[in-house]
Amino acid sequence: MEGGTTFHFLDAAPADALEVALDAAAGQDVRIGGGPTVMRAFLAAGLVDHLHVVQVPIVLGRGVRLWDGLEALEQQYDVEAVSTPSGVTHLTFTR
Repeated sequence: MEGGTTFHFLDAAPADALEVALDAAAGQDVRIGGGPTVMRAFLAAGLVDHLHVVQVPIVLGRGVRLWDGLEALEQQYDVEAVSTPSGVTHLTFTR
């Protein structure tokens, strides 16, 4: 992409995918993109140092839940929540 951003799509275990990404990044930051299933896998494996989640107050009633299976996650991270007047909440988890 313009500015030098590169996307790599892998079908691999979280630790293996992160190893490939770290090698490709050559010391730069690595960002993981994906839905709740991808994020849960990386969080459960303890591979996430910083997580920014934007929570929007819309009830859809279906889909994959991000927090299922991640009980006590807040014990591993410092958590900051910032709400906006629109009702959107930014949650930042930092190890």
